[in-house]
Amino acid sequence: MTPRTLPALFKNSVQKFGSNTLLWEKKGAKYKGLSYSEAEKQVYNFSAGLISLGLNKGDRTALISEGRNDWALSELGILFAGAVNVPISIKINDLADLKFRIAHSGCKMVIVSKTQAVKIREIKNDLPDLEKIIILDEMDKWEPEEIHKDKVLARGKKYLESHKNDFEATWQSIKESDYANICYTSGTTADPKGILLTHRNYTANIEQSNSLVFCPERYITLLILPWDHAFAHTCGIYTMMKNGASLASVEQGQTALETLRNIPKNIKEIKPTILLSVPALAKNFRRNIENAIRKKGAKTEALFNKALHTAYAYNADGWNRGKGLKRKLKKPMLVLYDKLIFKKIRQNFGGRLEFFVGGGALLDIELQRFFYAIGIPMFQGYGLTEAAPVISSNSPVVHKLGSSGKVADNLELKIRDENGNPLPPGEKGEITIKGENVMAGYWKNEKATDEVLKDGWLYTGDLGYLDKDGFLYVLGREKSLLIGNDAEKYSPEGIEEAITDNSEYIEQMMLYNNQCPYTVALIVPNKEALLRWLKKQNLSGKKTEGQDAVLKLIQKQIDAFMTGGEHEGMFPQRWLPSAFAVLGEPFTEENHMLNSTLKMVRRKIAEFYKNRIDFLYSPEGKDICNHQNRTIVSRF
Repeated sequence: MTPRTLPALFKNSVQKFGSNTLLWEKKGAKYKGLSYSEAEKQVYNFSAGLISLGLNKGDRTALISEGRNDWALSELGILFAGAVNVPISIKINDLADLKFRIAHSGCKMVIVSKTQAVKIREIKNDLPDLEKIIILDEMDKWEPEEIHKDKVLARGKKYLESHKNDFEATWQSIKESDYANICYTSGTTADPKGILLTHRNYTANIEQSNSLVFCPERYITLLILPWDHAFAHTCGIYTMMKNGASLASVEQGQTALETLRNIPKNIKEIKPTILLSVPALAKNFRRNIENAIRKKGAKTEALFNKALHTAYAYNADGWNRGKGLKRKLKKPMLVLYDKLIFKKIRQNFGGRLEFFVGGGALLDIELQRFFYAIGIPMFQGYGLTEAAPVISSNSPVVHKLGSSGKVADNLELKIRDENGNPLPPGEKGEITIKGENVMAGYWKNEKATDEVLKDGWLYTGDLGYLDKDGFLYVLGREKSLLIGNDAEKYSPEGIEEAITDNSEYIEQMMLYNNQCPYTVALIVPNKEALLRWLKKQNLSGKKTEGQDAVLKLIQKQIDAFMTGGEHEGMFPQRWLPSAFAVLGEPFTEENHMLNSTLKMVRRKIAEFYKNRIDFLYSPEGKDICNHQNRTIVSRF
């Protein structure tokens, strides 16, 4: 039996789909495709070039680059040499953090894009294991340890002329249990952990992903997530590759913001059939849609809202879409709305997008209903890097909005109580899994490995439950729990998502309760929306009257979830905020309050805003119209 490794997977796809386009990349005016067969030649030459430079089986090589053809080809080159890739996010700008990952993994080589090379130049003198820096682009000046990608390819081509058999023997000798990647955690603690993923971890998870959402060879995706992101890596690259499908990279701009702005244009050019997303991106897509509708005038906005209302009623929870007489009667109207408005929105996504798959964090049910309504459902999934990463997902075939879908094939999942005992459906506890996709452990960290791997089971640290139909509901991280003064615990993510998604005036929110008498919130307001509201009310944020009006409007958004409010009963009232602090700056990656997967780094936020939080537990701070909140509003 052929070992189930990533090089074997790629070779099999080349044999089956050689003439299909694997990679699409835009450097000039148009996207150009690279076929599976053409990619194989480049992978062979690059991998052989790495070997000729001294890369041996088991050696580690870091890969730090924007998403592009070279990212996938470089990783395959590393893997065909029998070496281990250490994919590192380009968003890591803290040089000490970057140096830790390269040094801790003992990387012999680093492969970088031009924009990332400057970081390596600043830290290379403190990396004794680092021998070669391979740069994917032309540089104005070259340093002794550096070599351009094209020279590596040329060396590889020459090496293969006399060592082709040796090269074939090298990649064919790779075992399923050999390490393929060391993926570091996002660094929300001072010491990121290196997740060891084997070749079989990946190939097993690719099989499991296909059991949930199958992507046939006609599919094409624009990979808008960072390529080192576990979800994008397995599903966006290798699952597409396994099936002979295509993936395109986002056109690179001069800056990260410029690259981000290229996404809408590139979507129209590529016309993807499937997109991978995370909640932060989903919110941006929705915001852009709603802003475009608003600009068309009040009549169009009213029509859009009626269409949404009709679609929500007809779609229900997904699995019961259109069932029952009341829903069936809404179908003719929905068909009309689709023709008048939803179809035009879908054209902005290329016109043939069938669905999104969402991962990376909890996706609020309201967002799921929104995208389902406009005809491009966003099917929520669940996973974590330690599981390579896919564990469950909704799909076009079977889905239930609000859930994280069905558990993948050949994967055991049990919900356990605090003592490790399995719980029946409906009861909440820690999610634990067992399968061939579960990591080998943490690199050079036995203590951390033993804490999460027990008798072959991965203890995820996430809370959730299975319903009677086998759908998984994820409630949030155990470590981010709100803890009352009576030691009762509750996960905040669902509340935060619900409030921000139902309010145009609240951009971000972090709830806090660490054995305190009540829950408080740090709120990042949507300044533009609040300024528009103030203008309509003929008020000014520079005056006390306007400041208090804004603060009371924000309070009204929270009150909607309290007793007597529109969303009454969604959450226990004690976990809703009794006081809040308005913040002047958002949580971002740049200020280290969001990690590379755009999740809040709660510990850092709580530490940074400790004085504001402490103030909220004083009589003056509990009054929302306190001087601190008024001052922040006055600076809008």
